[in-house]
Amino acid sequence: MPLADIQDKMRDACDAAGRDYDDVTLIAVSKVQPDERVAVVLDEGHRIFGENKVQEAAGKWPRFRAQYDGIKLHMIGPLQTNKARQAMELAQAIHTVDRPKLATTIARLAQDIGSCPDLFVQVNTGEEPQKAGVLPADADAFVAEVRALDLPLKGLMCIPPVDEEPALHFALLAKIAARNGLSGLSMGMSSDFERAIALGATHIRVGSAIFGDRVPAQ
Repeated sequence: MPLADIQDKMRDACDAAGRDYDDVTLIAVSKVQPDERVAVVLDEGHRIFGENKVQEAAGKWPRFRAQYDGIKLHMIGPLQTNKARQAMELAQAIHTVDRPKLATTIARLAQDIGSCPDLFVQVNTGEEPQKAGVLPADADAFVAEVRALDLPLKGLMCIPPVDEEPALHFALLAKIAARNGLSGLSMGMSSDFERAIALGATHIRVGSAIFGDRVPAQ
């Protein structure tokens, strides 16, 4: 689906929800996509992208940044502490802060580097054992812990279970964010971003709907 079609759907969803289109950030998820597909989206003027793996981002985005101005990169995959410095140097936002060790590592590196990307706490709203993220019952305490480290916490992120109604998880994330005074909600993907916008998403992560099916490296 062309980028313009996604943007039209976003506008329609914002209008239906009585929201301003400019209050929702479209993150084009470019993980495991060939350079030529990414270049097409860049040539259309989009500049905000999401990557799962630090190694892939490091191999891709310095080259694109040499050709295109204004690129902003969001790391949206699980982050190992030993990759935190590289992620912080590459990205303008990290959506997957999910444990104390990672938070303290980011805080230490921020002092060393002199800056820090915007941060989102990942909440495992479905309480899935195989999925990263702090449990909903622990979210308030972890948010307080991140704030105590004087980190730029902007909001929360979730990835709903594939077999459940995503709107229930979006509503739960919004409720946790509201009671913690957080305005950022990173939620909604290719199949459900319109529902996410209706429930307050400020960042939607859309991959296959923009780029087509992923193309894993051979």
